[in-house]
Amino acid sequence: MDRLAAELKDMLEKASLGGGAAAIEKQHQAGKLTARERLDLLLDEASFMELDAFVQHRSTDFDLDKKRVLGDGVVTGLGRIDGRLVAVYAQDATFMGGSLGEAHLQKVSQIYGFALRLGVPVVGLNDSGGARIQEGVASLHAIGEIFARNVIASGVVPQITAIMGPCAGGAAYQPALGDFTIMVEKTSYIFITGPRVVKRVTHEDVSAEDLGGTRPQSSSSGVAHFVARDEKECISTIKTLLSYLPSNSLEDPPGFPTKDSPNRIDEALNQVVPTDPRQSYDMREIIERVFDTGSFLEVHRNYAPSAIVGFASLDGRPVGVVANQPMAYAGALDIDSSDKMARFVRFCDCFSFPIFTFVDTPGYLPGIRQEHGGIIRHGAKLIYAYVEASVPRVTVVVRKAYGGAYIAMCSKSLGADMVFAYPTAEVAVMGPEGAVEIVYHRELEEAGAEQKQEVMARLVDEYRRKFANPYVAAGRGYVNAIIEPKDTRPTLVKALRQLSGGRRSLTPKVAKKHGNIPL
Repeated sequence: MDRLAAELKDMLEKASLGGGAAAIEKQHQAGKLTARERLDLLLDEASFMELDAFVQHRSTDFDLDKKRVLGDGVVTGLGRIDGRLVAVYAQDATFMGGSLGEAHLQKVSQIYGFALRLGVPVVGLNDSGGARIQEGVASLHAIGEIFARNVIASGVVPQITAIMGPCAGGAAYQPALGDFTIMVEKTSYIFITGPRVVKRVTHEDVSAEDLGGTRPQSSSSGVAHFVARDEKECISTIKTLLSYLPSNSLEDPPGFPTKDSPNRIDEALNQVVPTDPRQSYDMREIIERVFDTGSFLEVHRNYAPSAIVGFASLDGRPVGVVANQPMAYAGALDIDSSDKMARFVRFCDCFSFPIFTFVDTPGYLPGIRQEHGGIIRHGAKLIYAYVEASVPRVTVVVRKAYGGAYIAMCSKSLGADMVFAYPTAEVAVMGPEGAVEIVYHRELEEAGAEQKQEVMARLVDEYRRKFANPYVAAGRGYVNAIIEPKDTRPTLVKALRQLSGGRRSLTPKVAKKHGNIPL
């Protein structure tokens, strides 16, 4: 027995070394931790149960039988984060660059199986150059099986992927099929085709960082939801994000202990929105002041800046927050912001987050690029997401709410449970200036050049008084109450308490598989 125990100990030590001491040193010199070091940071002490540590690839092509280590370039298992069970995998770049072989991927697939059976989140730490070329179509088939697992798990358990090195080729779709992607500055990048292929095909000379680094993927493409300065911050972000999320779709999000009074009135909110409707302000200030102090976790901060989405807690309960941002394009909806908000709304609905929407938008962003890029189709996604949602939905009209954008931002007609408006709210088909130019174009022409400005100002003021104010909408029942900004928090707390526990049945009389969202 002593001999067998010693043999087992030796095998476990070999497995822990991955590609060997020299490869580990190379990983450290690149400014990166090893797979096991990352798991040590992520998981509660002594909570990790490793699975399939002795798995090796079975290929002999390209002399792969001479390149074989225990674990096949990925560490998988179950562990706990702040006491909560999670299924985890960490790709080991010290063996063949963490490349995705058949055995490697079967281990990851097993982890998804555990996550679905146990109803726990999946956390992946990716550091891989992509499919293992030497294993050919077997590698591709196994990657496809992971994609299928991603889709099956979608909306059932949260899926978080940290890109902590390269993530290339078909493997890049795996984090995109999950819920949240976190990247690390300077050491991570993600793309379908690398710089060499790009140069050969399109003759464009670009670095890996400029092609798929944190800047382009967080601000241009929207692939990355969070960017971390280093791996420790990346791990910390995973833990913070998980603290808001339930383990699965059958649970409610975990509560947050808070000392913030539900009846707190904030006089400063009365001064946040400028009296001049053309002047911008930061919607984040309203969000930070309304929800439990310090609880707002913004998602996709660098992407589509005219929209804000994120998690917060209200009266100790996690909620989803969606808002226009007047500091970017005056809060106008565009292609990217519509996608950003729609996807977040759908996530909130999957995992039972009540949704609070703050509206200040002059409409859809005009322009040839927007129209040709499909703003109609992308804008329709947001409408679809809000209507389909079955969680409590509360809307606050802060200032401008014009035209189709007013409808799309969770208006009463889309099914908002409660709609509140500030006295500064302007709810109308379009802005006063544009409306006056269309409705009173003859009067403006007859006024002449000298008096046109004066007549315009008078008509705009008249239009704003008669039509572009919250009292008209409230008179129709489209706004449930007009509130002072300072009373926003206690009003929303009351609304949440009244609506909590309610679920709508969306099943129509004629059964259907699912709707056809305008993708």
